[in-house]
Amino acid sequence: MAKVEIYTKMGCPYCARAKKLLDAKGVRYEETDITMGGPKRKEMLDRAPGHSTVPSIFIDGTHVGGSDDLAVLDAEGGLDRLLAA
Repeated sequence: MAKVEIYTKMGCPYCARAKKLLDAKGVRYEETDITMGGPKRKEMLDRAPGHSTVPSIFIDGTHVGGSDDLAVLDAEGGLDRLLAA
């Protein structure tokens, strides 16, 4: 299965929604909490220029966007293809 990484902040409803979708699919993911900012927030910004909100989701190193992007990807069948790669 693909490597999934998600940058989140505490109390973020969009983060919770994205993780719920991934959990429902049985996807294991690496979560990085950037609530307090710091070097991990900078890392996220460097990895996804122009995307400064959370969640910020990566599949096999490719930025797929946020919660809404993940939901659209799933609805169109693309998420399963990426996860199986």
